[in-house]
Amino acid sequence: MSKAKPKVAFYWCSSCGGCEESIVDLAEDILKVVAAVDIVFWPVALDFKKKDVEAMPDKSIAVSFINGGIRMSEQEEMAHLLRRKSQLVVAHGACAHLGGIPGLANFWNKDTIFRKVYQTTVSTDNPGKIVPQEKSVVDGYELTLPRFWDTVHPLNDVIDVDYFLPGCAPHRDLIINAVTAILEGKLPPKGSVLAPNKSCCEDCDRNDTKPEKLTIKEIKRPHEVLLDPEKCFLAQGVICMGPATRSGCGERCIEGNMPCRGCMGPTDQVYDQGAKFLSAFASILDTNDEKEIERIVSTIVDPAGTFYRFSLPSSILKRKRMEAVK
Repeated sequence: MSKAKPKVAFYWCSSCGGCEESIVDLAEDILKVVAAVDIVFWPVALDFKKKDVEAMPDKSIAVSFINGGIRMSEQEEMAHLLRRKSQLVVAHGACAHLGGIPGLANFWNKDTIFRKVYQTTVSTDNPGKIVPQEKSVVDGYELTLPRFWDTVHPLNDVIDVDYFLPGCAPHRDLIINAVTAILEGKLPPKGSVLAPNKSCCEDCDRNDTKPEKLTIKEIKRPHEVLLDPEKCFLAQGVICMGPATRSGCGERCIEGNMPCRGCMGPTDQVYDQGAKFLSAFASILDTNDEKEIERIVSTIVDPAGTFYRFSLPSSILKRKRMEAVK
């Protein structure tokens, strides 16, 4: 009798869906994955239901890959269910790992978000100022929606996570390496990030062009300058999160002549990615004049969204203070 293949689950929480596509983007290698495992839950791609998971014995799933931050009550419920049914849980992608771009909503709360989306945008036609309700009655039937939280959380705020697969979306090599390590039982210690523990700059081909004493006199946005495809972005006055970001992404943005956005998160030696970059950034401003420093910094459009683009919910900040949100 042949040995049963390990059961694997995939689930999508608050994210763009790119992590789901990263599985499909394995191309022919996805056939190797399918041949090696039994996919028992992947609702975005196959017709699985929640009741199918509920009927499974606890710990019967070898590993669940959960992507996306936790934004709503349904996502919390599914995360707890998959945690109970799984031997291992992998936070798949930047949003599950750090909170991700959806986590930038932590600068607001539910009321301010709903007001903006459903009432005040230019394209909104909603004279009754109706916003989604958790419960409503239509033709005598009660309809329900998940509860929308004020705060976006990374996955490990809600459940115990065994491993983190970083990136937006994770590089195909990282995914293959993770699946292989799981199947072969060659995983690193629990809690590890399944990517190299060094900065993106260390793998960047442009590192040799960085001057020994790097200084910045002004900040430019990528669309404002013709970027040299071989020169360090910071040396060109363009913000690049490479010094504060883990490698392992394949330098896809940099290969496309765009600076690192920080989606891989920090290395193990860094607690707060945004603070790490701010420290590095402050050290390369080419002035000690307070007014000049203020002028240079004022040219950064959306500093919080730049330095904490992927990591706000897992940072020291986590969110804006609720009483300050108006």
